[in-house]
Amino acid sequence: MHGAGKSDAELRAACDARVGLIVVDGIEELERLARLARDTGARVNAILRLNVGIEARTHAFVRTGGDDTKFGIHPRDETAAIAILQEHPGLFFAGVHAHLGSQIFQRDAYVAHARALVEAAARFAAAGLNAQRIVVGGGFGVGTHPNAESLDIPATLGAMLEVLRAGAREHRFPVPLLGIEPGRAIVARAGTTLYRVLAVKRQSERIFVIVDGGIAENPRPALYGARHHVVAGRLHSTATEPMTLCGRSCENDELGTVALPTDIRSGDLLAMYATGAYTYSMAGNYNRFPRPAVVGVAGGSQRLLARRESLDDVLRNDVEPVESDRARAAF
Repeated sequence: MHGAGKSDAELRAACDARVGLIVVDGIEELERLARLARDTGARVNAILRLNVGIEARTHAFVRTGGDDTKFGIHPRDETAAIAILQEHPGLFFAGVHAHLGSQIFQRDAYVAHARALVEAAARFAAAGLNAQRIVVGGGFGVGTHPNAESLDIPATLGAMLEVLRAGAREHRFPVPLLGIEPGRAIVARAGTTLYRVLAVKRQSERIFVIVDGGIAENPRPALYGARHHVVAGRLHSTATEPMTLCGRSCENDELGTVALPTDIRSGDLLAMYATGAYTYSMAGNYNRFPRPAVVGVAGGSQRLLARRESLDDVLRNDVEPVESDRARAAF
C-alpha cells in the first residue's frame, strides 16, 4: 500500500485486510500506524520510504527523489523511525524503499540510488533492524516512439544487484531481496489510444487537429509534456506536415505536435502509441466528458475490459433541485 498521505481509515483497512506491505511515507504516519497496531493487536509489515537525496533527469512533476520532493522520510528523521520500530513489537521492519521518478533513462542514477539505499539499510542494521528487502522503485524509461531508446532494464538491475551485494558484505548484514516496481515498463507499449478527428483548422500560424479526447482522458501532455508517436488510421497522401494535435476541452489542451498527412480530415482515426501506462488510470470527467472504453485485443479477437461511460454515468451523483425552503434549510 502506497501513498504520501494515508487516512486513518485507509491504514485500518490495510491492517484489517492484512496487506502484505505498507509503505510508510513519513514519521507522523509511522506513529499513527504504531498506535493502530498496538490498539488492534495487528502485526504490520512496514517498509519505510526514504528520501535518500538522489535526483534523476526527468520532468519536475514526475521526479519523486531528491531534496525538493514531498515523498519519503528525511535522513534527519531516521533515528526517530528506528525508535518507533523498536518500541512497538506490532510493527515489523520489512526494509527500505525509495523511488526516483518516472521515465528515467540513466543507469548511473539507478546505481547511485541503490548505493544510497544500501547505506540507509546499513544505518538501520547498526540499530539491530535488518532489512529483508531494498525496494528501488521503478520509473524505468520506455520509449514512446518507434525505435526510440529505452532503458536497458536487465543491465540496470544487474548493476544495482551488485551494489546491494557489495554493500551487504561491507556492512556485514544479510543480503536483502532487491525489489522493483516496473509498472510502466510492463504495460506502456501494450496500450494504444484511438482518437477520432473532429475538426481540422488551418489558423494563421499552425494547423490544429481537434480530436474527441484530450485532457480529460489523457492529462499527461498538459501536466508534464508527455509526448507519443501518432499515426493515421487510413491510407493518406504520402505528404505530411507538422500539425498540433488538440483535445476538445475549453483550454488549449495540446497533445503534441505530430507529422500528419496533408489530406487529414474530420472522421479519420488516429492511433497514439504506448499509452498503456498512466493514461486510463488518470482519466477523469473534466468538462463533464465521459471516459472511453477499454478493449483488449489479441490473436485476432477482442474483449471489452471497461465499458464506455454514458452521460447518465457522468451525471449519476447530481442531485435534483430542491424546491421547498424547508428542504433548502436542511442542507
